[in-house]
Amino acid sequence: MQYFADARIDHFITEDLPYVDLTCQVLGLSDAPGEMEYFTREDCVLAGVAVVRRMMAKLGCEVVGARADGDRVSAGEALMRVRGGAEQLHAAWKACLNVFDHLSAVATKTRRMVDAAHSANPRCEVLTTRKSMPGVKDLLTYAVVAGGAYPHRLGLSETIIVFSHHLTFMGGFDAFVERLPEIKARCVEKKIFVEADAEQARVLARAGVDGIQLDKVPAGELGLLVHELRAVNPAATLIAAGGINPENAAAYAATGVDGLATTAPFSAKPLDMSVRMRAR
Repeated sequence: MQYFADARIDHFITEDLPYVDLTCQVLGLSDAPGEMEYFTREDCVLAGVAVVRRMMAKLGCEVVGARADGDRVSAGEALMRVRGGAEQLHAAWKACLNVFDHLSAVATKTRRMVDAAHSANPRCEVLTTRKSMPGVKDLLTYAVVAGGAYPHRLGLSETIIVFSHHLTFMGGFDAFVERLPEIKARCVEKKIFVEADAEQARVLARAGVDGIQLDKVPAGELGLLVHELRAVNPAATLIAAGGINPENAAAYAATGVDGLATTAPFSAKPLDMSVRMRAR
């Protein structure tokens, strides 16, 4: 379960309905009872149901049937059926459809990567990074989880990950390794991860770092490196990163890493979904 504050749900609605639905007002449709059904024209993994339910309740629409977040839905199948007045249904129509087709696209692409990774290595998880569109991190995180993956890092306030830019201000990689015991003592409740190339990874494994993010190491070379690092430091968590997508996820998972850090799901093209509306 992911929590969305009322203010966030209100924002999704008022973005499309800042004042009145002028068309329904002019046509005099406000109280005409009706029913609306959302459906998909593409096979997908569904995401957005919990958010849309909240939006429907705010708009005075009754959800009378719905699939669940994370469900696999076939082309032509219904996602949700709602009842309400014509004005309420039209207020919900497009805003809720946008939630469904964007988030389900992310969930579907995520599930494709998760299935590929698990087919090669059931113990390798897909992890999405914080490199996402500003302002919609909560929605993207929700969609990723519906697709079977996990957030790699939601923000700077969680998880210690050291990048080359940090090392620039510390006097370089060797200076960082020398200070690693001191740094670890400063964060006794947290693990320290470091992004590294193959040579740096070997040094870090011997130094006893908690986790290594192996950046842009080709899958064909990564398997041997993972085996080498495991022999030195079996407790270290190993993450592959850099250019990982649905097409190469299985190859990277097969190397024996613990996780695949990726931004790929965030670029999913919105799905082809629509509604059927009828008077009652």
